[in-house]
Amino acid sequence: MTMAFADKSLSCRECGNAFVWTAGEQEFYQQKGLLHEPQRCPDCRKKAKAERAAARAANMHDVICSNCGKAAQVPFEPRTDRPVYCSECFEAHRNAPPPTAAPSA
Repeated sequence: MTMAFADKSLSCRECGNAFVWTAGEQEFYQQKGLLHEPQRCPDCRKKAKAERAAARAANMHDVICSNCGKAAQVPFEPRTDRPVYCSECFEAHRNAPPPTAAPSA
């Protein structure tokens, strides 16, 4: 069953300006399983996204990959007692089959 959508006027919770939530955007929200209407206008959404990206970038730590020796950044404070990998080595390490135990004789 498809629902007919119509453009809807909403008010931004950040700046208070009115913005249109188009029928196409509403259909996209439904397809993605999103249940709530947007609370911010497109400009305020873009600004909030940029602020989150900047906060993530500020929390990155420079490391040297324990596997290949390449410089990388990770979103956590590395510990000295555990290896730290670049993105490529991390994926390879994560997807590698677990080591098998030697058969006991």
